[in-house]
Amino acid sequence: MDLSSPFTKLAIALGLGLLVGLQREHASSRLAGIRTFPLITLFGVLSGMLSQSFGGWVIAAALLSLGGLIVLGNIIELKDGSMDPGLTTEAALLLMFGVGAYLVIGRMEVAIAVGGGVAVLLQAKVQMHGVAAKLGDSDLKALMQFVLLSLVVLPILPDRTYGPYSVLNPRQLWLMVCLIVGISLAGYIIYKFFGERAGMVLGGVLGGLISSTATTVSYARRTAASLPSVHLAAVVIQIASTVVFARVLLVIGVVSPVLLVAAARPLLIMMTLMALLSLGVWLWGQKEQNRMPVQDNPSELKGALFFGVIFAAVLLAAAAAKERFGQSGLYVVAALSGLTDMDAITLSTAQLVNSDRLLPEVGWKLIVVSALANLVFKAGAIMVLGHRQLLARVGMLYGLALAGGSLLLWAGS
Repeated sequence: MDLSSPFTKLAIALGLGLLVGLQREHASSRLAGIRTFPLITLFGVLSGMLSQSFGGWVIAAALLSLGGLIVLGNIIELKDGSMDPGLTTEAALLLMFGVGAYLVIGRMEVAIAVGGGVAVLLQAKVQMHGVAAKLGDSDLKALMQFVLLSLVVLPILPDRTYGPYSVLNPRQLWLMVCLIVGISLAGYIIYKFFGERAGMVLGGVLGGLISSTATTVSYARRTAASLPSVHLAAVVIQIASTVVFARVLLVIGVVSPVLLVAAARPLLIMMTLMALLSLGVWLWGQKEQNRMPVQDNPSELKGALFFGVIFAAVLLAAAAAKERFGQSGLYVVAALSGLTDMDAITLSTAQLVNSDRLLPEVGWKLIVVSALANLVFKAGAIMVLGHRQLLARVGMLYGLALAGGSLLLWAGS
């Protein structure tokens, strides 16, 4: 099939128009349905073809004509007293005209994706309204705060390096903050919909996405006065600690594909080991029910600023340690940083690899050292806050993970 053929473009426009028109017909739209939408997309294609010979004014005139038809149709419906107060169909008509025109003057795959997306968006009305209804004020606040962080603060930050070692770029630093907050926010939103009735597995997954350290502390506290919840807490904590490695891989893949090539195999080995340990403790007693503790909003400006400061400090410390003490200094920084959080050392390592200040083969070892230090810290939190039986179960699992990680580091040395 010749995708550049005019007949191919007309056929695609016809198919997309029929798809959207079928949805509008099913939704009982009085303004346009299964016949009108294909006509509009074909109109868009012909307008695009004519514009290639006579100029872009053809598309502008066609769009104005379409707008006039929409206004006329609404006037007629208004006189009949049957006008739909919404503007969804009108917006879809204009958009599908644009899809038809873009099939000719733009990239065909983009036009197809937009046309298919329109159909899906229109059909998902009930589900989308349901999602909006379930979001409370705190959830909307979390989303708006993330918009503030990523779309308001980020663009105004200077894109140049400052300070010693030339590693502190305000825009790059804040971009990394937005990445981490975005991942945590995704887990937080899922938690808002499923957290109250989440099973052990989902509870652990969400805990790992939001914060495995905070999840460990929360569940450890619950076991201090309630022995029956020990198994539940052990499962959730172990799964959360497993998801951390998937989260780290995601972050590395976004920030530094070069580091991902070197880090994928060892981190996948660690994640597989943790997953097997999670499966074992889950099978030990999977009948207990879970009710996730209340999670904090990860997009709070104060928390984002704090992480930004920590990230900058770790990045600066890593650069200084590499300059003064060589690789041995980097391992100390990685261990200290990983005690409470792995995101900062993961991002700083990725940044150093991107700037050719660090070899990828060393980078993955720093991340594994950070992960092992994080397990030690969480074991200490359980020892202080949780029941001794929880420490016995999780300590055994973490001990095996520490042994596996140490073996991995030894094999890679």
